[in-house]
Amino acid sequence: MSNKVVESTLADRIAALEQLGEVMELIGQGTPWPGHGCGLSAEEYAHLDDAVRRANLANPWFTEANVRHAFTAWSTVLKPAPLQNWLGAYPRLEPPHHAVRTVGLILAGNIPLVGLHDVLCVWLTGHRARVKCSSQDPALVPALFTVLDKFLPGSLDSIQFLTGTMGEVDAVIATGSNNTARYFEHYFGHLPRIVRKSRVSVAVLDGTETPEELAALGEDIFRYFGLGCRNVAKLYVPQDFQLDRYFEAIYPWNDIVNHNKYGNNYDYTRALWLLDGVQFLENGFSLLKEDTALASPVSAVFYERYTERQEVVGKLKQAEEGIQCVVGHGFLPFGTAQAPGLADYADGVDTLKFLAELS
Repeated sequence: MSNKVVESTLADRIAALEQLGEVMELIGQGTPWPGHGCGLSAEEYAHLDDAVRRANLANPWFTEANVRHAFTAWSTVLKPAPLQNWLGAYPRLEPPHHAVRTVGLILAGNIPLVGLHDVLCVWLTGHRARVKCSSQDPALVPALFTVLDKFLPGSLDSIQFLTGTMGEVDAVIATGSNNTARYFEHYFGHLPRIVRKSRVSVAVLDGTETPEELAALGEDIFRYFGLGCRNVAKLYVPQDFQLDRYFEAIYPWNDIVNHNKYGNNYDYTRALWLLDGVQFLENGFSLLKEDTALASPVSAVFYERYTERQEVVGKLKQAEEGIQCVVGHGFLPFGTAQAPGLADYADGVDTLKFLAELS
């Protein structure tokens, strides 16, 4: 990484992101190299596709299908209208009115491309980035920025992907567990920072859901094996809700148990609960347990019954620091938890605003 920052207008950066989105859509669909019209040579295209195919070597949870799904999801927001709507709310991005700072990024690796948004935000604000990728997702984000540098030469001049120590930085954005968050706060407490902790997502059912909506809930629960903070881990259901409706709707996800790591988690949690005399329901690939806690083990979902909706609203308010998003009527539509918009910031903290205001 050089000391210069790529000289480009916001329009240049948006155009490059649009072109990146087109390539991500092709890769997401598993399309063979379509020719030079995509902006990449056959070799460059193959290199990115190979990163997708090999992602599971670093992280067995990263199946090729899930990685391609993540690419497709990103391609839907890297289009003219979403980009303009997102960036149009930040007039300070063009021209830059702030000093150029070096921002340290510590990325998570629980689901594919989970750290891409943070790196893009630093790039869009014109700062320099020193990026520590997760050992579970070491190659995908760097591979995408290699492509972005083809579309806007010089982009990589301001991005450094690290294998060693972070070094000196002027600000930090770090994502991790509640335990690592305490370490981050201690180590980077003297710097402007965004430190993200563990969160989960929940669904509120009211009993009027259609079979199609309940089926879409399966996407919110099982996509990426339920490992993301936007995956639904807890259901709030009415007192008279028939849980068989839920089990019937999610059955199309039954093949998930054949994934080795997911299956091992299912078997382990099931055996543990049996030994402990815990009451639970099961359908051969998912466990359902009545519990007031928010975070459930992999392969399991907690549920809690309620009488009045206002009761649930109060509980959600009390637990808002641990909840990423809520799915249900009056909240996010079923099936959309893992399809956030560009302005759906993790933990509700406006990353672009934070970066644009660094002094």
